[in-house]
Amino acid sequence: MDIVITFVNGLDPVWQREYEEYTNTPILEKRFRDWGTLKYLFRGIAKNMPFIRKVHLVVSGESQVPEWVNRDEVNVVLHRDIIPKQLLPTFNCNPIEMHLHNIEGLDEQYLYFNDDIFPLLPCKPTDFFRDGKGVIRMSRHLFVFDMFKQICRNSNRVAYEALGLRPSLLFLRPQHVCTPMLRSEVQAVYNASKDVILASMTTTRTGKNLNQYLFLDYMYLKGKIINERLSKKHLSVGVVSANKLRQAIEQPTHKLICINDVQLSEERYAELRAALLEAFEHRLPEKSKYEI
Repeated sequence: MDIVITFVNGLDPVWQREYEEYTNTPILEKRFRDWGTLKYLFRGIAKNMPFIRKVHLVVSGESQVPEWVNRDEVNVVLHRDIIPKQLLPTFNCNPIEMHLHNIEGLDEQYLYFNDDIFPLLPCKPTDFFRDGKGVIRMSRHLFVFDMFKQICRNSNRVAYEALGLRPSLLFLRPQHVCTPMLRSEVQAVYNASKDVILASMTTTRTGKNLNQYLFLDYMYLKGKIINERLSKKHLSVGVVSANKLRQAIEQPTHKLICINDVQLSEERYAELRAALLEAFEHRLPEKSKYEI
């Protein structure tokens, strides 16, 4: 299986100039801030997921590729390589995630990682795929309180429609973790819903969007998902102390950890960033094959 990672460095001046040129939306720091932890995701993959065939790093342009990335081991994919021209440039994760299956040479089984999820303990292939099916916890929800849940509901409706089913009052939402995808199934629902998908895409995120949960919902409804929770700990930097953050990384209790970013003061950000980098360096000190 492969891993696909999407990454944005909001401090990149080239990216910032494009953002200012093509949008009138203020940069949301918590969505585009670079904590400097990407190399520890690669180190975690190398140490704890040695069965991975290939890692693909998806970025907007060459200026976004960290200088330490070893391109002999990492397939760098630019947005223009996979996303229709009419949707570019984009500063919205949804058009990016909806076109990851277009990566040339991508394996049939692949995991999509956000750059805030890290494998800290040894994993097995069967943690993510079993008997030709993806493994992830799916839950049902009724109420929509925010834009993200509206996007989830939109995506669930299209998944039902693609299969000729009547949408449910309850919408599906997968566990917030790396997502197991079957490329052939993703391509099938994309082809069936292409016009709807493209019409929903916007330069920055809005409530009319669809997201990659469309693919998971479709797979679940087809019986291609094993409804089982992956071993993951979730931490929000908005409420966790620096010491708790260090402990969770240095003494992990789950195979995967998600470090969720929120709006922070500069002082708080600096404190937690230092603690995070120190803990990751302690847990994953050895340079991986993905680094120069």
